[in-house]
Amino acid sequence: MQESTTTDTVLTMDSSGCEVRDVLTEILRHGAQRMLATAIENEVAEYIDTHGHARDDQGQRLVVRNGHMPARSILTGLGPIEVTRARVNDKRLDADGNRIRFTSAILPPYLRRTKAIDELVPWLYLKGVSTGDFPDALQALLGPAAEGLSATNICRLKRVWEDEWKDWSGRDLAGKHYVYVWADGIYFNIRLEDEANKKQCILVLMGATADGKKELIGLDDGYRESEQSWLELLRTLQSRGLTISPNVAVADGALGFWAAARKVWPTTREQRCWVHKTANVLSKLPKSVQPKAKAMLHEIWQAETKADAETAFDLFTTTFEAKYPKAVECLRKDHDVLLTFYDFPAEHWIHLRTTNPIESTFATVRLRHRRTKGNGSRAACLAMVFKLCESAARKWRTLNGAKLLPEVIAGVQFIDGEKPEKTAA
Repeated sequence: MQESTTTDTVLTMDSSGCEVRDVLTEILRHGAQRMLATAIENEVAEYIDTHGHARDDQGQRLVVRNGHMPARSILTGLGPIEVTRARVNDKRLDADGNRIRFTSAILPPYLRRTKAIDELVPWLYLKGVSTGDFPDALQALLGPAAEGLSATNICRLKRVWEDEWKDWSGRDLAGKHYVYVWADGIYFNIRLEDEANKKQCILVLMGATADGKKELIGLDDGYRESEQSWLELLRTLQSRGLTISPNVAVADGALGFWAAARKVWPTTREQRCWVHKTANVLSKLPKSVQPKAKAMLHEIWQAETKADAETAFDLFTTTFEAKYPKAVECLRKDHDVLLTFYDFPAEHWIHLRTTNPIESTFATVRLRHRRTKGNGSRAACLAMVFKLCESAARKWRTLNGAKLLPEVIAGVQFIDGEKPEKTAA
């Protein structure tokens, strides 16, 4: 549906091609405009009242209203909204002798579009809309007011994302403590690289803070999932202040990460991802027995106690060892590090048994790659992944049983997910 927007009326095309007034959108936009104007007036009034005590030698107030700023148009999800702001004359001086200026938190200087619109652009990009299709897509959503967001501007935005990733990658991590971390290597196709570099591996490290919040810790590209690539990432994080080792690291069986982690975090416990391990074991079995084997693997990691998990482990081994020794060996070689989670609170098991926090986040970026046949460059891929994680982070949920994390940090040894009872004196 095509849509045209003016300051007073919103017009849409009906099924016969005739323009009709979109009364609902018009009412919503005018209502939003009034609410915005009221909020800005209240902000100015509060600022002036707060500093009403400031007066000069003649007793005159130093902070007063002084008319209005010129009107400007802000692009929003409802189309353009014209807004004005009261001008504040603040005659006070700061410690350096410079005039203090009022800056609106609601309507910052030079703002031309809302944050929601800025977030809409990377969202559309990540959902698979190509750069050339952006003008049509945005105009369908926002009307002709979106004409300024052209394909050229989208390319500029992508370069801004690259700069944002670089700034984020150099941020200070001093004092940060991640109790649990998840690591994985995600592969993408790069269209414009030579054949040797078409497959890009993005190294991703996520963590849970001491209050249970999940955060993206590190993001960089490496040569496959080699020890050297992971070592460079971990040591870079360490050099920026991340000096406290996590209690547990969760990853698949990639030897590169574990070899690097043991050098940088020698005290960190290891937990193998059960989703990856299940897939690896099943790949060594014929399809006819995979359903039975998968159910038996679930019996291991879903057991209520470590003893029950050991029993289920032994049953799987005796059932398949004679005919499928490679599948059994694939499971057996990581026996201890597959059951690490039993030594931590049961509330945390759902988070510790798999690298799902990373896998679920990257489902969207894989969707975009299928639709656009890969990124054009390695830098563009990194920038896209960073923006995806930044967007997804708003929906990452806090760990279950976050109140137990201080005890994990303190080194309390849980038995089958339960805190041991104190022995009587």
